[in-house]
Amino acid sequence: MKERLFKPFSSHGMGVFSKDEISKCGSNVIFEENTRIFHPENIEIGSNVYIGHYTILKGYHKNKLLIGDNCWIGQLCFFHSAGGIHIGNGVGIGPCVKILTSQHSAEMVEVPIICSDLVFGEVTIGDNCDIGTGSIILPGVTIGKGSIIGAGAVVTRDVPEYSVCAGNPARLLRKRT
Repeated sequence: MKERLFKPFSSHGMGVFSKDEISKCGSNVIFEENTRIFHPENIEIGSNVYIGHYTILKGYHKNKLLIGDNCWIGQLCFFHSAGGIHIGNGVGIGPCVKILTSQHSAEMVEVPIICSDLVFGEVTIGDNCDIGTGSIILPGVTIGKGSIIGAGAVVTRDVPEYSVCAGNPARLLRKRT
């Protein structure tokens, strides 16, 4: 087996941006101080959106990070959209939420995990969802319309519409009526 070496690391920049650099930015979008955006050319933001202090929207050289209208994103969030992120309209996302869309395959034990291939999975959050503080949403997950994710939940699989889920891993507690 051929030995794999670490690829050289490079800086991704500072994430300082202007609204003009964002692929699409609707009206009444508020970016609080120290919000960082990477690859703004692959990010689209609807109208009436609030993005809290120190949030990082990490676009990627491919796939899109899409945020619908009338969304609220709390402070200290981290969204990494390598596999694509689609956030619907009317979504509330609490502080410190993490959304990840890629992971290392880690198939061969001879290869350091950090050198293994990336596997991508789009994350979709349906309209009118509420994502609790400190939740983590893992690659490939779809959260159905009108669902509530409890604070601190780790969402590892799809959530049906109008569900209330919490825990680690997140599990269905009840359906909303």
